[in-house]
Amino acid sequence: MYEELLGAVKFDDKGLLCAIAQDRNSGRVLMVAWMNAEALQKTVETGFAHYYSRSRQKQWMKGEESGHVQKVYELRLDCDGDALVMQIEQQGGIACHTGRESCFYRVWQAEGGWQAVDAVLKDEKAIYGAKP
Repeated sequence: MYEELLGAVKFDDKGLLCAIAQDRNSGRVLMVAWMNAEALQKTVETGFAHYYSRSRQKQWMKGEESGHVQKVYELRLDCDGDALVMQIEQQGGIACHTGRESCFYRVWQAEGGWQAVDAVLKDEKAIYGAKP
């Protein structure tokens, strides 16, 4: 099964695939992250989104610290095989580490630059605790 799963995927030169998490009900893009082969396999095995953190250089399951897990309902691979869209249900309604529904909460406004237009639903410190 994994040979077929991974066979159509064109990972980049670092072994990564762009993965887009989209709310299955609203269609809103909640976040974009990266997957390597292991993260994609774990996503399929568990039914919950797993990613690869480029900054931390490690695998992680979305929500492993915050509890805001992503239940995956469908995977769609683009025509080039280098981008994945996941139809997900976001547990707790928060996908962004800033405590917002979506990581895409800033809108460009010619007169004011990038403006945050989405409310913080839960303070980051309440989600992750105080960082030293």
